[in-house]
Amino acid sequence: MAYNILVLRGDGIGPEVVAEALQVLKTVARQSALELEFHDALAGGASLDAHGVPLREDVLKAARDSDAVLLGAVGGPKWDNPNSDKRPEQALLALRKNLNLYANLRPIKPIRELIPASPLRPEIVNNVDLVVVRELTSGLYFGQPSERRVGAAGREAVDTLYYNEQEIAQVVRFSFELARARRKRLTSVDKANILATSRLWREVTTEIARDFPDVALEHLLVDSMSMHLIRRPRDFDVVVTENMFGDILTDEASMLAGSMGLLPSASLGEETNSAGFRQGLYEPIHGTAPDIAGRDKANPLAAILSGAMLLEHSLGMRSEAERIAEAVEAVVREGYRTPDIAAPGTKPVGCKAMGRLVRERIESQEAGT
Repeated sequence: MAYNILVLRGDGIGPEVVAEALQVLKTVARQSALELEFHDALAGGASLDAHGVPLREDVLKAARDSDAVLLGAVGGPKWDNPNSDKRPEQALLALRKNLNLYANLRPIKPIRELIPASPLRPEIVNNVDLVVVRELTSGLYFGQPSERRVGAAGREAVDTLYYNEQEIAQVVRFSFELARARRKRLTSVDKANILATSRLWREVTTEIARDFPDVALEHLLVDSMSMHLIRRPRDFDVVVTENMFGDILTDEASMLAGSMGLLPSASLGEETNSAGFRQGLYEPIHGTAPDIAGRDKANPLAAILSGAMLLEHSLGMRSEAERIAEAVEAVVREGYRTPDIAAPGTKPVGCKAMGRLVRERIESQEAGT
């Protein structure tokens, strides 16, 4: 059976890191007699330049028809015109909304050899293993009205923070189920002392908790969570929160791992694909880094690990996903580093070399060496 993977390489370093992720996926596919068909399309700034829109309707349809989507980062200074009504990031928002990818999983589990790359003390980072589940299709990024206008006091702007109980319930229930399969601890993050949406969030979460008596639930305000995430990160297992809070907190959490270049993500919904698993969109959490684009300095590990998440969550191939993760850890243990995580005494390599090293380690696994 052939699986259909839509590839959106994105902007900046996106094409470079996605290229390495694809080569790793092809290596694993050959080993496992897995038939993966990759289809390229444009999204983000590249689509704006070529077609005048950040995401064409035919590309959106191709995403709906795919078993999974592999995405590079989109955007960059080239398209940062605040007066434009078309921006690269609209492609990402459209994919999330139209595919109803409401749950964004961002695992944080630092590789032991990279703990020195974190700005935090080793005793804080050691043994951290948490997953942030960010609600992805509602909240401030989607609420209406969202506009600039002229009022009595001059220029003004408005964004609308909106949630309904169904939107909250689906991501919270997903998170409880994930926590039940892990260490049975769920932390829900909100701003219930100020925001009406957060009070609804807390109310719905507390109601759903009754269906999961084996999972311990903790509520934290987002400002407290931002402190505890770097003060006691080992205390957290699964963390669920709304769209904007999740966006901010996971960037902060990337420092636990030492670099955004190390962190993958999976965006999942309820739709199933031809394999009978959740259709998903997979991407590194980092941006387009235009200052190093085309210079072979990008870290491809987050994109490669996003490919591993694709295998696990959308194709049900957990052992193949673990093979990729083990290869990444092995290469890091051997001392290889891209510039973002390099340190004295390590072996500096570029984006392409890092991807090649991971592939070689996967191939050596097959040979039993």
